[in-house]
Amino acid sequence: MAVQTKLYTVEEYLALCQRPENAERRLELVEGEIVELASSSKKNTVIAARVVRFLGNFVDERDLGYVTGADGGFQLGPRTVRLPDAAFISKERAGGLEGAMFGAAPDLAVEVISDSETPRDVLDKARAYLDAGAQMVWTVYPDAQVVDVYRRSADGGMIVDTIGADGTLSGAPALPGFTLPLADLFR
Repeated sequence: MAVQTKLYTVEEYLALCQRPENAERRLELVEGEIVELASSSKKNTVIAARVVRFLGNFVDERDLGYVTGADGGFQLGPRTVRLPDAAFISKERAGGLEGAMFGAAPDLAVEVISDSETPRDVLDKARAYLDAGAQMVWTVYPDAQVVDVYRRSADGGMIVDTIGADGTLSGAPALPGFTLPLADLFR
């Protein structure tokens, strides 16, 4: 006998998020299923805030678009809404600031990875962002002090480059000209 779980629409997800009992919860919609995100560690929160600050300074000085923090929602499909720890979306793709979430993937999604996330979880998130139109995804590993950079290859596959603690992140192609030495991020 099969047991079926209700699959939620984006509209039902948004209504659920607005309920008073969910005010303090971070919820994502993943292929129709509501997923509660675990609380971040102090270290992960600080790293995510640094990413937002570095990206925000660059984006604001050039009036390129918007940088979001951990509550910024992005609709990646008809039944998927993700809340990256940090993200950049260009003005052209953002479609304004009205509403509860962006109706498209960010140009750049940043996930600060916690110990509870499996490699499969991380890969699935990166793939979901790229499949929905993100140009790149950074997965940040605070303890190892490395960042994996995911992007699409010319043939539609996925390329992953690992940047070590002494390396420098590049924002291209999502943010040409942006660089971030990992020593500054992890200090």
